[in-house]
Order: sequence, then C-alpha cells, then structure tokens
Amino acid sequence: LNALLKFFRLAVVQLHVTKVKADNLSRARGLIKEAAARGAKLVVLPECFNSPYGTGFFPEYAEKIPGESSQVLSEAAKESQVYLVGGSIPEEDDGGKLYNTCPVFGPDGSLVLKHRKIHLFDIDVPGKIRFQESETLSPGSNLSVFDTPYCRVGVGICYDIRFAELAQLYSKKGCQLLVYPGAFNMTTGPAHWELLQRGRAVDNQVYVATASPARDETASYVAWGHSTVVSPWGEVISKAGSEETVVYADIDLQYLANVRQQIPITAQRRSDLYTVNAVQEG
Repeated sequence: LNALLKFFRLAVVQLHVTKVKADNLSRARGLIKEAAARGAKLVVLPECFNSPYGTGFFPEYAEKIPGESSQVLSEAAKESQVYLVGGSIPEEDDGGKLYNTCPVFGPDGSLVLKHRKIHLFDIDVPGKIRFQESETLSPGSNLSVFDTPYCRVGVGICYDIRFAELAQLYSKKGCQLLVYPGAFNMTTGPAHWELLQRGRAVDNQVYVATASPARDETASYVAWGHSTVVSPWGEVISKAGSEETVVYADIDLQYLANVRQQIPITAQRRSDLYTVNAVQEG
C-alpha cells in the first residue's frame, strides 16, 4: 500500500472560460469527471475559471464561499472522489472586500482550505500590458498547505509564482507538489511562464503544476494557456497547447526522493548565513 501512495495521477484542466458563469461551472464539472475516469486523484482548475479575467468583471462575478461556484466544486469533488484545487474565483467576504481565491476540496466534498492570492498582479509594461488587480481586489495574508494520502501540497495563484520565497516556505513545510492556477498573458506568458515553473521546481526539488484558462483571442485579457507540469529535476513532463484540454502527469514521489538524495541541497543549506522564514503562519 505504501508503495502505491508514492505514485498518483494529477490532472490539470485548461478550461475555455466564457462570460456565462453557469456554462463555465458545468463544463468544469464535466472535465473533472473525465479526469477522474482517467485515474486522476488530484485535479487542478485554472485561475478565474468561473468568470472572465478583468478588474471590471471581479465585482460582477464575485461570490461568497460557500456559494454557487464552491457548491458545484464540492459536489464535483465528491462525485468524482478527487482532491480538487478549484482554480480561483472572485470572492466577496462579509465586509464587502474582494479577493482572488482558490478553494480546495477533499474527495468527501469538504472545503479543505481557501487560498486568497497573496501577491496582487499590478504590472505596467509600456506598450504591451498594464493591469492593476489592486483596483478592485485585496491581497490574502495566509500561506496555504493541505495534506493528501500521497503528499503535502502548497497552493499559490498566478503572480504568487514569481515570489521564490513562498515556494521555499512551502518546501520547508514539507510540500512535494506546488500548484499554481494562473492566467499569464501574451506578453509575460512566452517570456516567463515555463521559466518560473521550472525555477520553482528545481530550486525546491518539488513537482510544480500550473492551470491556465484556454486562450480566447476575443477576450479583453488573452490568457497564454500552456498549462504545465514540471518534475523536481526541472523537466517539463506535461504541457497543453492553447486550446481547451486536460493534461495528465504521473507524480512519482520515489523519483522526487531520489533527486533529493542525488543533489542534497536541503541538507547543504547554510542556515548559519541565511534563512527564509514566515512572519505569519498560515
């Protein structure tokens, strides 16, 4: 049994997101079911999977958790008996604040955690792209880690992946898989999307999985797509194109252990010279 738990199938759903929330939810549910039928034990949805991505859309599509979208995800996780990383949705709290939030569900349909995006996407690349999430969203303030029978998993959302410290802290907490639902764009996507994932993977000797929405050239924000899974060696083991699809990867925790044994950076760190610590535990 122990040997079996060192190996599991991960599925990343690259969903085509429309302006119709009900359609997004039902198509996501169908793809989760398909992934489970193909042996996936953990399924990851894309960032902002129930709504178009944009500061103008967040207030319009925002929901409480629990709410309509989280209810559908809870039922989908339960019916397919999978761990479900629910991409992200615009969340409204009781005080009216909005967050970019990833709810995670267990195979029994329970809400395991919700990760509110820590680092807001505020960038300005002249002549290419300007985007300011902080115009409508507030940042989260917790690290988000959950346990499965296979391994511990750390959760970030999109821009969170640029911050190596977060991945290091997750690794320090015992995570062997990091998941980042994310919607990079046509400027940052080709430049940094794969590079960042491979960097986070090789720095921490962990698996890294990203889930992007499918590319829609007619949308106001065009996602890069190319949802990916990277091994602890920094190798791309699964990658989508730009269309709607589900990509699979077999996560081999014995392989991860071998990589860490061969290049034992964790034991070789000079904690007498430097360290990365969480200020606030989450």
